[in-house]
Amino acid sequence: MEQYEFVRTAHRVYGKNISQLARMTGHSRNTIKKAIRGQPWRYQERQHQPFPALASYLEIIDGWIRNDKDQPKKQRHTARRVYHRLIEEHGYKGCESTVRRYVRVAKAKFGVGSPQAFIPCDPEAGYEAEADWGTASAIIAGQQVGLKFFCMRSKYSGKHFVRFYPCERQQAFFDAHMHAFGFFEGVFPVVIYDNLKSAVQKILQGKNRLEQESFRKFKAYHSFEARFCNPDSGHEKGGVEGLVGFARRNYMVPVPAADSLEQLNERLLTQCLNFGPRRIAGRDKTVDELYEQEKEFLLPLPTVPFSNIDTWSGKADKFSTVHVDKNRYSVPTEYAGRKLSAVIYIDRIEIYYGAQKIAVHQRLFGNNKWQLDPMHYLDLIHQRPQAFDSARPIRQWRKDWPQCLEGLLERFRQKQGDTKGTKEFISVLMLFKEHPGDDVIDAVDSALLANVSCADAVVHLLHNSAAINDCSIEPLFNWPRFAPADVSVYGQIGGGL
Repeated sequence: MEQYEFVRTAHRVYGKNISQLARMTGHSRNTIKKAIRGQPWRYQERQHQPFPALASYLEIIDGWIRNDKDQPKKQRHTARRVYHRLIEEHGYKGCESTVRRYVRVAKAKFGVGSPQAFIPCDPEAGYEAEADWGTASAIIAGQQVGLKFFCMRSKYSGKHFVRFYPCERQQAFFDAHMHAFGFFEGVFPVVIYDNLKSAVQKILQGKNRLEQESFRKFKAYHSFEARFCNPDSGHEKGGVEGLVGFARRNYMVPVPAADSLEQLNERLLTQCLNFGPRRIAGRDKTVDELYEQEKEFLLPLPTVPFSNIDTWSGKADKFSTVHVDKNRYSVPTEYAGRKLSAVIYIDRIEIYYGAQKIAVHQRLFGNNKWQLDPMHYLDLIHQRPQAFDSARPIRQWRKDWPQCLEGLLERFRQKQGDTKGTKEFISVLMLFKEHPGDDVIDAVDSALLANVSCADAVVHLLHNSAAINDCSIEPLFNWPRFAPADVSVYGQIGGGL
C-alpha cells in the first residue's frame, strides 16, 4: 500500500512519468499504469484457474468425484487417494498439491462433502424429548465389563436422565423409559429416536416406519408419539447425541467402579440431579428453572406401571436346567424332565412349577451361559459322592466359598475316607438351604476348632448358638483318653463257661 501511495502521489503531485516511476520503484510499466488508473493494487485470484499439469486427467477425477455421491460417506475419495490412483493407474507425474487444489474445486462443483446449514430452533416447553443409547466400560464387583447406557434429554430445558444396562434389548429399552419418565415426573408427548430395532421393524419410504408390535403397545400405554430421524442423520436429535458424549466424558471418567449395577445407577442418578443448577450456553435460566416451567405440560404417569415382563414355558432337561433366552438356569433335580414356566424380568428369572415358585436366578446376558445353584444339586450329589469333585455346581461354588469349608472337607476325608467323608461334608453343605450362611460358617469354624470329624457335630454346634459363642469350648484332642481294651482275655471268658 505504501508503494501504491508513492506512485500516485509522485505522478499526480510531482509530475513524475511512468518510466521514471518504474525506475524508482522497480515495478513494471504495466503495474505503474494500473496504479495511476486506480486499479486494485493487490493479488487477485483468476476467474478461471487452469490446471495444465492435470489437463488430461480432469475428466477422470471428475468421474471419481461424481460417483462418490452414491457411495458411503466413509468410503469416498480423499485428495490423497485420488493422487495415488492417478500415479498407479494413469502414470501421473505431477505434484500432490495440484491434485489437492483441483479435488477441492471438484467436490464443491459436484456437491460432495459440502458442509450443511442448520436452522436455529426454539423448542416448545414440555413437548419433545430425545432418546439414544451409548456404550461405556465399568468395573462391577472387581471385574471390568462393557455396558450400555440409556439417555433421555428434554429439548426445552436440557434436563437429562442416564442409566446403565447390561444390554440394549427391548425389555431394557422399555425399563429405561419407565425410569426416565419417573425421573421427569411425567411423559413427553413426543420422543425422538434413531431407527433402532427395539422400536422399528422396517424403514419405509419417507418418514413412514413399520414399528414393532410391542413398542406400539408400550407407546399407546403411555400415550406418547414416536418420531424417527432419517437414516444416518443423527444431527436431527443433536441434543441427545451431545449428551451421550457429555455423559461418557463427565460421568464415566475415570472408569466407574461399584459393587453392583444398581449401586452404579444410583450414583449416576445423583450426577444427573447435580446437573440441574447449571446454565446451558444461550439460556438465561438454569436447567432446573426451565424444567419447572415445562413440568406442568408433561403427560401424567400411568397409575399402574407397564407390565414389562416376558414369559417362557418348556421342560427342564436332564441336567435339571431350563433354556431361557439362550442361557441355562438350574432348578431342583426333582423337577428334571417336568414342564415348567418362567417369568423373565430385566434383572432376574423366576421359575415356576404350576403356581409354585421353585427357583429365582439373576438374569444372564449373552449366549450359552450357565447359572447353577448348587443347592439344587446337593441331594443328587449326596447319592453319588464320587461326582462331587467334578460336579460343575460344586466347582463353581468352590471358587468363592471360605477356606474353612476346604479344611472341613479335608478333615472329614482323613477321618472317614474319601467316599464317606465326602457324604458327611455334603450333609454340612445342605445346612445352607435352611440356615443363614454366616451361621453355618461360624459352626464350621467352631467344629474345626473342636477337632470334630462328623456332620452331626456341626449340626449340634449350629443349633446351639450359645455353644458357638462360648470361648470355653475345649478341643476334643485335649479331652481325657482311656487305654484301649485288652482283647486277649476274650478267650478266657469263653473257656470259663
